[in-house]
Amino acid sequence: MSRFWSPIVERLVPYTPGEQPKDQEFIKLNTNENPYGPSPKALEAIAAATDETLRLYPDPSAFDLRQALASAHDLTPQHVFAGNGSDDVLAHAFNAFFTGKQPILFADVTYSFYRTYCQLYGLRHERVPLNDTFQYRVSDYQRPCGGIVIANPNAPTGIDLGLAKIERIIQQNPDVVVIVDEAYVDFGAISAARLVHRYENLVVVQTFSKSRSLAGLRVGFAIAQPHLIEGLQRVKDSFNSYPLGRLSLEGALAAWSDHRWFEQTRRKVIADREATAERLVAQGFHVLPSSANFLFVSHERINAEDLQDKLRAHGILTRHFKQPRIENWLRISIGTSEACNKLTDATKAIVG
Repeated sequence: MSRFWSPIVERLVPYTPGEQPKDQEFIKLNTNENPYGPSPKALEAIAAATDETLRLYPDPSAFDLRQALASAHDLTPQHVFAGNGSDDVLAHAFNAFFTGKQPILFADVTYSFYRTYCQLYGLRHERVPLNDTFQYRVSDYQRPCGGIVIANPNAPTGIDLGLAKIERIIQQNPDVVVIVDEAYVDFGAISAARLVHRYENLVVVQTFSKSRSLAGLRVGFAIAQPHLIEGLQRVKDSFNSYPLGRLSLEGALAAWSDHRWFEQTRRKVIADREATAERLVAQGFHVLPSSANFLFVSHERINAEDLQDKLRAHGILTRHFKQPRIENWLRISIGTSEACNKLTDATKAIVG
């Protein structure tokens, strides 16, 4: 606390990121990082861009990257916005499209940064309860509001809402922007990007951090109709005209073009997710159906915080959220096959 803080800073409850240990003794299954490295083509492109041109500013419009993203979705570059990680893209979207006159709606169990954005921008919000199995009820979003934010697959549950239900929510709310946050979509869900040409109020946000293993570069993007993209550009250019550096732009463009590496690595993650879930269920865990690169689990014989501590003693980091309804659940990222085997060996030793 400081007497120089603004009232907004005093009220903020910042998002808490997962632990990033300085030593390498732990198996990190706590931050949903991809266990496989970036595309070799991306690394080559980054290395090639490390030259004297770093003295020059990068392209503020990220045109080449936007063009590649647009082409993959049968859209134009005017349908794409690129930013410094999907968190920045989401922050700009909250700033650009939500007024606070009506509450923003998002699930009670979802990405906690949404609440932080609302606090930062002074936006009213309501957390809509998921049902007893952590599923969305579409009818709960058919009411007056100032906008809607959906994480699909949801975090930290990993559950896929399904494209048909997302479309119904968009249709029910034609006068407000619906943001679909798809950080984990490549691990088992269908992107709502295919709906963009039909709905003027839809913004789809994705990231290069998860399925393309570029969390360290911080590259995210949004897909929407041009009038919404223009709004994001106006906010961005009033905040930071150059959010993406030259290395990030080159690395992301090369990673996007390497379809073979993308398919190989994401399929490995999906296969290990399913195998790990099966082993945990056999050990008595309740495991939610996941379409992400993590599992959300609980066990009736040990509470989640104790389980996290015991796994840490085995050299494995996981993520526990001290929040209502999920205080007895643990989120476990999918690592390499070897890491997943060590995890289930440890859980077996812990729960018996």
